Amino acid sequence: MNAHPIYEILPAWSRKICPYPPGKPIEEVERELGRTAIKLASNENPLGPSPKAVEAIRRCLDRIHLYPDGNGYYLRRRLAEIHGLDLEQVILGAGSTDLIELASKTFLTPGDEGITSESAFYIYRLAIEEMGGTLIQVPMRRMTFDLAAIARAVSPRTKIIYLGNPNNPTGTCFTAAELDSFLERLPARVLVVLDEAYYEYVGRPGYSHSIEYVRQGRNVLVLRTFSKVHGLAGLRIGYGLGHPELIECLNRIRSPFNANSVAQAAALAALDDREHVARSVELNAQEMKFVTEELTLLGVRYQPSVGNFLLVDTGRDCEEDFMRLLHEGIIVRPMKLYGFPTSLRVTIGRHEENEQFLAALRRIASAPVPATSA
Repeated sequence: MNAHPIYEILPAWSRKICPYPPGKPIEEVERELGRTAIKLASNENPLGPSPKAVEAIRRCLDRIHLYPDGNGYYLRRRLAEIHGLDLEQVILGAGSTDLIELASKTFLTPGDEGITSESAFYIYRLAIEEMGGTLIQVPMRRMTFDLAAIARAVSPRTKIIYLGNPNNPTGTCFTAAELDSFLERLPARVLVVLDEAYYEYVGRPGYSHSIEYVRQGRNVLVLRTFSKVHGLAGLRIGYGLGHPELIECLNRIRSPFNANSVAQAAALAALDDREHVARSVELNAQEMKFVTEELTLLGVRYQPSVGNFLLVDTGRDCEEDFMRLLHEGIIVRPMKLYGFPTSLRVTIGRHEENEQFLAALRRIASAPVPATSA
């Protein structure tokens, strides 16, 4: 059978790309199992969105027949105020993943090099490969980004470096001092995309002063999102902070209306609900302690995490354990794609959800693999 003629115009490098595999939707699992399930696969906030955000969504629904503000003026203005920046230093995206890809679209051409770490967020790799860039992956050190090794990997062809802090899926982070030292070693022309999607969950001293890089005019794009602690993952809204010239370059390529009106309204309201953020962070800390203590009692290894998820090493094939847990009504993420063949990434949920996960984990320890898949 001859290949479809569309492949005659598909670039050769594009054929090698493996698309990002999203988590299994809870609706699909519940439909197949015929009962309710719990989703601990995508690092979502188990408390959901701020009530203020929900009310803001209701108030703007009668205007969704109109195109949104393509410049996101009010949300950008509020973000600039919060971070002590100018309006021209803020850009909005359809989630931070939109901005991760936008950085590559803006600056990479085929043959340019982009660097990230092995076992980092898969979208970093895709963003480089989607533009025909040469992907350079540096091994991790102690389960986090080896900044010294990444600096050594920079060549004259390097244009962009992706760093996740904290890193997904390991939940580890590097310090502000370590990043300071790293940036001093880089050529000024290299763009560093610093993904801080889990910023609000990190309570560790000396973690980050990334906004200072923006104020100093460094070649750093700081990314934050409303998908995690603010509970707005379904609306796809995130933002980037950088020097005005960087933001101007990104806006040349940015898709018009990439932040929809409902998302902008919800995000603006969520920013001012500090109580909801505090409750979300407190719940995560309490339940992280509970889950890790129970895993220790079970003799199950895990990577200590500063995010809202854990990398759990059962010592068994992660795809098989994923299926076992799926049949128990528990959705997690197998981590074979990230180089952890015996590990699952598990989001920290509400107490009752975490109890269900732990109970299911105990039951599947010696259970056979289900003959059929859900």
